[in-house]
Amino acid sequence: MPKSWATLGVDLHLEPTGPGLRRGLTDALREAVRTGRLAPGTRLPSSRTLAGDLGIARNTVADAYADLVAEGWLTAKQGSGTRVADRAVVPPTGAGPGRREQHRPAHDFRPGTPDLASFPRTEWLKAARRALLAAPHHALGYGDPRGRVELRTALAGYLARARGVRTDPERILVTAGCAHALRILGTLLKARGARSVAVESYGLDVHWKQLTSAGLRAEVLPFDELGTHPGEPAEASAVLLTPAHQFPMGVPLPSDRRTAVVDWARRTGGLVLEDDYDGEFRYDRQPVGALQGLDPDRVVYIGTASKSLAPGLRLAWMVLPPALAGEAAEAKGKVDTCGVLDQLTLAEFIATGAYDRHVRASRLRYRRRRDELVTALDTHAPDVHVTGIAAGLHAVLRLPPGTEQSVVQSASWQGVAFHGLSYFRHPEAVAEQLDAVVVGYGTPSDRGWAGALEALCRVMP
Repeated sequence: MPKSWATLGVDLHLEPTGPGLRRGLTDALREAVRTGRLAPGTRLPSSRTLAGDLGIARNTVADAYADLVAEGWLTAKQGSGTRVADRAVVPPTGAGPGRREQHRPAHDFRPGTPDLASFPRTEWLKAARRALLAAPHHALGYGDPRGRVELRTALAGYLARARGVRTDPERILVTAGCAHALRILGTLLKARGARSVAVESYGLDVHWKQLTSAGLRAEVLPFDELGTHPGEPAEASAVLLTPAHQFPMGVPLPSDRRTAVVDWARRTGGLVLEDDYDGEFRYDRQPVGALQGLDPDRVVYIGTASKSLAPGLRLAWMVLPPALAGEAAEAKGKVDTCGVLDQLTLAEFIATGAYDRHVRASRLRYRRRRDELVTALDTHAPDVHVTGIAAGLHAVLRLPPGTEQSVVQSASWQGVAFHGLSYFRHPEAVAEQLDAVVVGYGTPSDRGWAGALEALCRVMP
C-alpha cells in the first residue's frame, strides 16, 4: 500500500515550470532560494519525500539537488541532509528603499516601550505551565467576550489593592491593548448618540484617533503649568484623560481638577475615560490613586500590561460602569478576541505575586536609570531642563527656544531616536508651544544603557 501523502515529512511548496521535470524543478528551487523564500540554513525534504509530494521520480529530485549543490545554492552533508546555503538574498522585483523595514536606530529613546530584555521569561514560563495544566478543557474554546474569568478575577483583586479601583470581575472587559479598548468605547459612545469627546492638548494621536474614527469629533482641552484643565467641555459626552501621569508632560492631575471633572460627569451624564498611563511606576511621590475610585459609575478605567510586562502580549483591560458593561462586551464582539493562554498565564502571574515582584523590581531599575539620566544631563547638557520625572518611563527635556527640530534631526543622523514634544501636540491645541523632546528611558537594555545615555548627552545642545 503506498504511503499516504499526509504522513510525509517537511512541506515544501514548489511549482516546477519549463521544459522537462528536472530543469523545471531545478529552476523553481533556485528561484525560491534566490528570492529568500527559502532562507539560508533551511533543511529541504529528502529526495524521497519531495518526489512523493510532487508525484515524480526520486532520481529527478536527487539530480536537481545535485545540480544546485554544484552551483552553490544548496549544501549536502551526510547525516544533516540537504540545506539552503548561506548567501546574500536578492529582493524580488518591486522591493526597494521604500519597501524595506524601517531602519532601527542604534539608540532608541522613543517613549512607550519598556526594557523588553527584562521580560520575566522564567517566571512567565512557570506560570504558563501551571495555568495550562490547571485550565479546564472548555477554556480553550470560543470564550466569553469579556475575557477569561480567571484573569478578570485576578485583575479585580489587584486593581483594588494597587490602584484603588472599585470593581468586580463582571465589570471588567479584557482587550487587545489600550487602542482596542478606546475603539470599543468610541463605537459604544457613538451608538449612544454622542457627537464629540474632549481630549488633552498633548497625548498619543493613536488613542484619540480611535475615538474620532468612530465618528466622534475631538474637542481639545486647555493646558497650563499645572497640566490639563478639564474645565467644562461644551459639547463633549466624554473626556479622555491620563490623570496619574499626564502623557507626555508627566504631571498628575491636581486634586481639585480630579474632583471637578467627576462632578462634571455626574452633572451632565458624561463619562471620564481614564487611561492609567504609568500608574504603576512612581518614584518621588506617593502613588496617585485611580480617578475611577471617586465615582465608578461615571469613570471608565483603562489599564494595560504593555509597559509593566511587554506590548507584544496585547493585553489590556477596562473597568466599566455597571450600566455600560454589557454594551461594551457586545461592542467587542460575540467571542473573546484575546489569546486565552496568555490570559490564563497573566491571571496565574498576578495571583501568585509574581506580577507584584516584577513591577517592584522594574520600578527600582527604572528609577536608577532616571537618576542617571538627570545626573548625566546636568553634567553634560546644563542648558537642558528635565521635567516630568516623578513617575513613568520617560522625561521631558526642555530645550533652548527654537532648537527642537534641529535637535531631533541631528540626533536621528547620529542614530539616536526620540520625538520632539510637538509630535504629541494635538493639531487644534491652543496651549503655548514649548521647545522640548520626550525621552523614554525604558527601551534600552541594561547592557546598552550606559552607551545609550552617553550618545544621548552628545546630541543635546
